[in-house]
Amino acid sequence: MNLDLLKRLCETPGVPGHEHRVRDLITSEIKGMFDAVTTDPMGSLLCRRDAKKKDAPRIMLLCHMDEIGFLVSHISKDGFLYLQPVGGFDPRNLFSRRVLVCTDQGDFKGVMNPGGKPIHISSAEDRKKVPEVTEFFVDLGMGKAACDKVKIGDFVVMDEPFIEMGNKVVSKALDNRIACWLGIEAIRKLAKKGRGAEIHVAFTCQEEVGLRGARTAAYAIKPDIGLGIDVTLACDTPGIPEKDATTTQGAGFGLHVRDSSFIADKALVAQIEALAIRKKIPYQRTMLAAGGQDGAAAQQAAAGARAVGIVVGTRYIHTVTEMVDKGDLQAALDILVAYLSEF
Repeated sequence: MNLDLLKRLCETPGVPGHEHRVRDLITSEIKGMFDAVTTDPMGSLLCRRDAKKKDAPRIMLLCHMDEIGFLVSHISKDGFLYLQPVGGFDPRNLFSRRVLVCTDQGDFKGVMNPGGKPIHISSAEDRKKVPEVTEFFVDLGMGKAACDKVKIGDFVVMDEPFIEMGNKVVSKALDNRIACWLGIEAIRKLAKKGRGAEIHVAFTCQEEVGLRGARTAAYAIKPDIGLGIDVTLACDTPGIPEKDATTTQGAGFGLHVRDSSFIADKALVAQIEALAIRKKIPYQRTMLAAGGQDGAAAQQAAAGARAVGIVVGTRYIHTVTEMVDKGDLQAALDILVAYLSEF
């Protein structure tokens, strides 16, 4: 398992609208793997692998590049940075975080905290309050000099390393560098197989703010089949009812049937499920009442497409401690290679 690639993908900063570093990394990694590689006007990286026959089905893998993060919205006269989120944050997970502020002049390490009194001078009532995301600020430790280093619109990501823990990997940005990894490794392992289909791997932008890059990419490609590659919840942890777990880590890849953005094609779900059973690839069906993923954009583009999600259950999602099981990741890779090899 090429975990070095996953580590590099996760540790490369890229929030919605600022995915260029991730795109550059992917571009260097996929040299010679596709017949055509282009960047569309929104910044998505569109990669095509041609079929050996005419009128071949067009299959699109949608793998978003962006991670949740922030844009600098204000710089105080004393050099403190105030932020607007791009992506969904729970402010309870933001206290006392180390961050990386990414600018045209370079990257600067900083710390994030909410405004207000520290524990030694705060009241019991003060300590009960959970601040809003917009109450957090970043201190670069350089005082007023930050005003000359940082601009409005520069982006900020959490600054945490990728680590292995037993059969798990933990990192920021597994949502959704997992999908970028799967898109690359599936084509690498496919080798000469699967040439009965025209395969498009779209590394899309701005998913975390409304599937934006996937919508334009899918409209351009007009796939017959869309595979939304993403993470999903694995709430198989203390304090959460079993019915809300969504997935259980170690039980295989997630065959994503529904969320608030789409309902998967019933026949496509059955086809992939039968293939997983035949190939002895562990899987679990998944549904969410909320949330969304790029498969929805493929399903609704132009005249429409058949679509399904291939997902990996992730604990502690949208935090710096996102965790996936290596076996589930391998199962997701195996089913993608098996499915694409059928053509």
